[in-house]
Amino acid sequence: MSMPPTEPTPDRPTPADVQATFAATLVDEWVRDGLTDAVVCPGSRSTPLALALADHPGVRLHVHHDERSGAFLALGLGLATGRPAVVHTTSGTTAAELHPAVVEADLSGVPLLVCTADRPPELRDVGAPQAIDQVHLYGRSVRWYGDPGVPEAGGADRWRALAARSFAATTGAHPGPVHLNLPFREPLVGTVGSLPPGRGDGPWTVVAPRSGRWPRDGAHLLDIDGLALADLVGRRGVIVAGLAGVDGATVHDTARTLGWPVIAEPRSTAWRPAPTLVAHVDAVLRSARATDELRPEVIVRLGAPGSSRVVNEWLAAAGAVEVVAGAPGWSDPSATAAVVVEAPAGAVLDGLRRAATGAGTTAGVGGRAADRAGSAGPDGGGWLRRWQAVSAAAAAVVDALVGDSDHRAAVREPVTDEVTDGGSTAGPGAVSPSGEPGVGRAVVRGLPAGAHLVVSSSMPIRDVERYAVPRADVRVHANRGANGIDGVVSTAVGVAAGTGASTALLVGDVAFLHDSNGLLGAAGRDVDLVCVVVDNDGGGIFSFLPQARALPAARFEALFGTPHGLDLVALASAFGVEARRLGHGEEVAGAVAAAAAKGGVHVLVVATDRHANVAWHRRIDDAVAAAVDDALGDTA
Repeated sequence: MSMPPTEPTPDRPTPADVQATFAATLVDEWVRDGLTDAVVCPGSRSTPLALALADHPGVRLHVHHDERSGAFLALGLGLATGRPAVVHTTSGTTAAELHPAVVEADLSGVPLLVCTADRPPELRDVGAPQAIDQVHLYGRSVRWYGDPGVPEAGGADRWRALAARSFAATTGAHPGPVHLNLPFREPLVGTVGSLPPGRGDGPWTVVAPRSGRWPRDGAHLLDIDGLALADLVGRRGVIVAGLAGVDGATVHDTARTLGWPVIAEPRSTAWRPAPTLVAHVDAVLRSARATDELRPEVIVRLGAPGSSRVVNEWLAAAGAVEVVAGAPGWSDPSATAAVVVEAPAGAVLDGLRRAATGAGTTAGVGGRAADRAGSAGPDGGGWLRRWQAVSAAAAAVVDALVGDSDHRAAVREPVTDEVTDGGSTAGPGAVSPSGEPGVGRAVVRGLPAGAHLVVSSSMPIRDVERYAVPRADVRVHANRGANGIDGVVSTAVGVAAGTGASTALLVGDVAFLHDSNGLLGAAGRDVDLVCVVVDNDGGGIFSFLPQARALPAARFEALFGTPHGLDLVALASAFGVEARRLGHGEEVAGAVAAAAAKGGVHVLVVATDRHANVAWHRRIDDAVAAAVDDALGDTA
């Protein structure tokens, strides 16, 4: 017996209403960005966006029966005004008719926003009428291609970011065409609901040129050549430092001038001891009080986001003005960036310092910046002092639970019922339950000055970021572009060969198995490499996910734990390198230091326990959160 259809409500709009609201949001955001003209070629599948373009009072609509000519009409509009015009068609060969104009826009550098309607996924490649392959239809001729899928209400918070990015990509350093492929499902006519809120009357994201000013809400938000973020100086801000091609000392000098803390991931040159560095911030933000009371008003992110989901989600939920600089390509995974800066990260930092000190500023906004200089930051320095207090509290707890006074891994205590939380998976001889946080910390500690460290994705990069003591004299690398675990051993061999320096690799057992062939011939490559393999006999990171609690143990082990049961020492030895398993209670830092001093290629296998590891992380996080709460209470 079929159930009657659910009646739509404001909280549960129909799919057609969602599509109509999505299309209206795109148009509203484009108008905020500067759109004035749109060319619509008649069709059916294109109905949601065609109606939205026709209904917006800020859009001058041009209807054309011929798609090829319509596209060139839009091209002419962009050529004359310097602003992209939208050209919108239905699906099928009509989309192919736009290609000549797209090619011309590409080669002539004319901004053009091409929006093709498409069939939903279930109607592609099944012989449905008017359905062709429109994915990357225009190849390399476009500056950017986007295919967001059929609109869903749950993604409404990203609609404006999509629109802003598509518009900005047409007018960037190299203007040209952008292709948005927009699948819609029938029915195609719906009622527009409330649009996701925008940023005042301005665009969602501003793309800053390499120099010069651009307005935002009537004020000059940023001028790389002189006045930088002057309106934001004196507010509660944080610098989030990733891999960004900027000197770490400069990052901390800027933070000190502003009175802001620095949150740095291990690959950043700012991941070094400094009064402005926040230690163990992932653990700090396990405190609900910290996430609330330390919420920033300004975020300046240098480079791509770090590996901590806790940190990234906290930043995304802050509601702060977020400025991104120095990242490769478009870097806005949370769809929260207010400004994406094309200038180098160093130029942004220089501008921030100039604004904070009043150097090189003019009257008006610059005068306000000059007045703030010398205030030691927001709240007379109280903002930074609170961060320093929680950082010190977290460091004390982590040092006590994970490392001794000399920052070495504490792996001597036996596994206990208090933290095993379900028994052992690594079997006899596993190091203590503090093993994995301790191993990451110990590897960093044991490296000689000037060494390079390659850290694998999954738990190794997270443990280094959460628990290791930063060092200015160790360079950290990680394949975080795609965040995968493939090729990590080979990457480390390449780093060692390319730098000629002592190099270490911190890698999990599954990632090591994925690329054990990276050791092929490594012994004869004249490299100094110490591979530390954390062996918990499977995919340890999955034990932190809800699946570990929601599934029966046997099913979880088969699909996620995936124990391999292999002797990793024997495997590594087969490649002709020195390999051994560290004995129970053996100091990891000392073993790393000894192997590095000896030179050549070494594999050190450290056994850990997956169940105990989850409980140990929880124990550290809970202890840090309690200490952070106390520290915030003392500084209130």
